Amino acid sequence: MEQGPSPVPSLMPLPTQLQTGSGQLLIDKSFTVAITGHKEPRLQRAVEIFLADLRRQTGMTQIDLKLIDSPTANLIIQSDAGSNKVQELGEDESYQLVINSAGARLNAPTTLGAMRGLQTFLQLVQTTGAGFAAPAVTINDRPRFAWRGLMIDVSRHFMPVDVLKRNLDGMAAVKLNVFHWHLSDNQGFRIESKKFPKLHEMGSDGLYYTQEEVREVIAYARERGIRVVPEFDMPGHSTAWFVGYPELASGPGPYEIERKWGVFDPAMDATQERTYKFLNVFVGEMAALFPDQFFHIGGDEVNGKQWDANPKIQQFMRAHNLKNNQDLQAYFNRRVQGIVSKHGKTMLGWDEILRPDLPKSIVIQSWRGPDSLAQAAKQGYRGLLSYGYYLDLMWPASQHYAVDPLSSAAGLTAEQQQQILGGEACMWTEYASPENIDARIWPRLAPIAERLWSPPDTRDVNSMYERMHHVSPRLGWLGLTHNSSYVPMLQRIAGADDVSALKVLVDVVEPVKNYSREELATEPATSATPLNRLVDAARPESETARQFAELVDSMVAGKAQPATEGQIKALLVRWRDNDAKLQPQIDGSFLLKEDAPISKNLSALGATGLAALDYLERGERPPTTWVTEQLAFIEQTKKPQALLLLAVAPAVEKLVRASAGQTSEPR
Repeated sequence: MEQGPSPVPSLMPLPTQLQTGSGQLLIDKSFTVAITGHKEPRLQRAVEIFLADLRRQTGMTQIDLKLIDSPTANLIIQSDAGSNKVQELGEDESYQLVINSAGARLNAPTTLGAMRGLQTFLQLVQTTGAGFAAPAVTINDRPRFAWRGLMIDVSRHFMPVDVLKRNLDGMAAVKLNVFHWHLSDNQGFRIESKKFPKLHEMGSDGLYYTQEEVREVIAYARERGIRVVPEFDMPGHSTAWFVGYPELASGPGPYEIERKWGVFDPAMDATQERTYKFLNVFVGEMAALFPDQFFHIGGDEVNGKQWDANPKIQQFMRAHNLKNNQDLQAYFNRRVQGIVSKHGKTMLGWDEILRPDLPKSIVIQSWRGPDSLAQAAKQGYRGLLSYGYYLDLMWPASQHYAVDPLSSAAGLTAEQQQQILGGEACMWTEYASPENIDARIWPRLAPIAERLWSPPDTRDVNSMYERMHHVSPRLGWLGLTHNSSYVPMLQRIAGADDVSALKVLVDVVEPVKNYSREELATEPATSATPLNRLVDAARPESETARQFAELVDSMVAGKAQPATEGQIKALLVRWRDNDAKLQPQIDGSFLLKEDAPISKNLSALGATGLAALDYLERGERPPTTWVTEQLAFIEQTKKPQALLLLAVAPAVEKLVRASAGQTSEPR
């Protein structure tokens, strides 16, 4: 990463090369854009979208920012070549952007590169004393990986088209280029099939996309440089198929849409020819609808119980020398691969489909980790990493940021490393609704996008958080609701307009991590369970807790700024006093009653932290019994309450240990 003397903090992903200059380009009512060189409707549409985004971002909605045909335009776009009719993996996305006080020039080999450069320009525009302006820079940029995606599961909870569109806008803003649309699972079959209408009529609860809506989403994505890859899970995760077509299953029906979460027994009968005849027609229909080269068949988590219980399937396996269910699934995958290939597509699937008898053209998507991805590359298979990028696990952005598709590439040759195409973040929606899905995806997706775009030595976590903080509100101008939905959700939970006390609490809690929500739930959740609790409104990562931890770390390390101790004390006082303010709302809302213990714990943590701070100020060691009691109490506050974690507890523990002269937790 090459930078000049004054870095531009708001860019995410960071570009390959950036050199800052002096001066800035004002963005006012006379701002114009011109296209020189190659012209095509897709590029013109990209400029129109750019100008619309610029109007929203600046609030200059009535100003005629416009596209003109003149070399005197403020921003001149030079594209050497146009787009492929269908966007392809590996198309050139590089660009050069030069801005000075006289104007800006964006050069790119392709329309796609120009689209990426326009997003960089939007991120550069900021409020200055002189007006809206973009700083003088020279940027040369290209992606590190060709496949940079987001998977959204619309089966467990259906997501309307407008939700998908605003997330496509967000993806474009951070230069992601693949929308992986998970369209079928046990809980719903979400797309209209004209060939087999009972798939959506009986398997969707009426919540599905018409083929016209699918075309609309694909066109919307293409205008933003994003490919759309469909996934239809088979042979497992397929109960919704069997509601209308039970003859496809390996066990007798009737079947119903699953309402709970987990791995279920139903699986397609891999031994019947009628299964493959059905899939041939269905894949042909979907292949004609989705123009992208890749077709995802799922292929994960087949437990084989229906196969084991079916005598005809067992007889088939013996007759074909299939020793176990893995062999039977491999047989199924070979047959499906032939069908997918026949319809002009390349098969993509999760780790479980990997077998050496499949052609090298297929692509493996790894949810198991970089090691399995490296193993696939050694065998000559292309792959994508999703392990470490599961947004539904509620990890902090820093944890996602540390995961790299090439982290297990040490033993790979340069040619084998080229087999690793990139990665995809995954948003599984057991606990996501159209209301809170944006807050589950954003802004944590932006650092993942940076990991997949920027040079591998882009590793500064503090810089990442600073830039993510700048990018997050910009995403709101695109219509994403990760910030705007927060207070309204709290107002509903509290049954009140003033939620300042509730916000103090929710700002420092996080939902439980990984799959703890299922393990800790008092009763199993279903697709009908309302997502209206505090755990559903809380952010995956508490910004307040992270900043508090930084303050405490700096003070304990003796590197605090003069104001640091005062900032720590102010936060601790706020938390200590908050429970009393929140109690009337807790008493008045059935949705808040479960959160009473965690509110009291926050208050007690505030008091504990203030006492520790007082000992530190006086240079006096606290009694050993007090330290022991407080550490035991803090350990209790780390345990989940109402599926929430008090994210400030570890930093308060550091204060207590520091007051006792302990630099780290005893082993």
